[in-house]
Amino acid sequence: MRAREGDLIKTSDNVIFDVKGLVHPPDKIVAFPRYIPDPTGTRGKPGEMYTKVYNLAERFIYLQKVAPLLIVGDPVFGERICEVPINQVTKHYDPIKTLAKLRKTSKLKPLEGKVIMLAEELHEASGVSWNSIGISGSVMAGLFTLQSDIDPLVYGSQNSRRAYASLQTLLKTKTSRFKPYTKVELGALFDFRSKDTIMTFEDFEQVETRKAFQGKYNGTDYFVRFVKDWKETTEQYGDICYQNAGYAKIAATIADDSEALFTPCTYKLENVKVLQGPKLENIEEVASFRGRFCEQAKPGENVLVQGKVENVTDIRQNRSYHRIIIGNQPADFMALSKL
Repeated sequence: MRAREGDLIKTSDNVIFDVKGLVHPPDKIVAFPRYIPDPTGTRGKPGEMYTKVYNLAERFIYLQKVAPLLIVGDPVFGERICEVPINQVTKHYDPIKTLAKLRKTSKLKPLEGKVIMLAEELHEASGVSWNSIGISGSVMAGLFTLQSDIDPLVYGSQNSRRAYASLQTLLKTKTSRFKPYTKVELGALFDFRSKDTIMTFEDFEQVETRKAFQGKYNGTDYFVRFVKDWKETTEQYGDICYQNAGYAKIAATIADDSEALFTPCTYKLENVKVLQGPKLENIEEVASFRGRFCEQAKPGENVLVQGKVENVTDIRQNRSYHRIIIGNQPADFMALSKL
């Protein structure tokens, strides 16, 4: 089984996990519980009701109570994460196959109909093949509600850049169903994300209004994720090792944002100055496994970043450096700096 960012998996105890990243240990999948069985839940059907678990802290609390053996101190990733053994997986949800199935379905629920409309409009505008477009989230799991959003995915570097450019154009086209967030809608998004990512609204608005992968589609929130193709993923488990080196706040300039569109995303840095935390010399990049930090800053822009510092050892290139990874704690952030 090959699973990647955007996929979902279900285990033998009917918990549905969302897969993180593209690199996984042998016979395991890095994933965190997303939908958990709950007789009092608001998603699903009688006898199979679920509750959605949102932030990382809640997910760990659930795991510690129900499945503590899935929490592993991984020697390669250098932290405690959730790893699901493949032999416990009973179902693998594939976004591309899910969308293909929906396109062949004659009786669709209203949200599913919007999913097809959005995918068709994006497909026609960008020319991206149907083999590289999928749908994830609650629609793929069949656990959506009236308040659910739309979570499309585009696979491959070139496809992703074409799709993003098309989204930028569609958001400026009056006849398009794609609409940018109003200030009120952006405020609602800020209130939701502030639960596990602490920023000021001023900093939030400054970066989020520039992002074309999110907004409203025919009145429903959408968030498009961009993921590398398998053939573009050369890293194998153990090729690169990560070790906790503390927690820091830095000021820096973005040197390269060529990997900022994808989940996981990375930004190359220059002119780094450590403001708080260990005074390390070679902090070269910022990385995140959370889509909300994609397209956060552009080359030449000054940023303030706060997060976990990792010592990165690239065995293939026989070199070591440091990076800051953001998105694991509410205090983590990356904001444009006025300095």
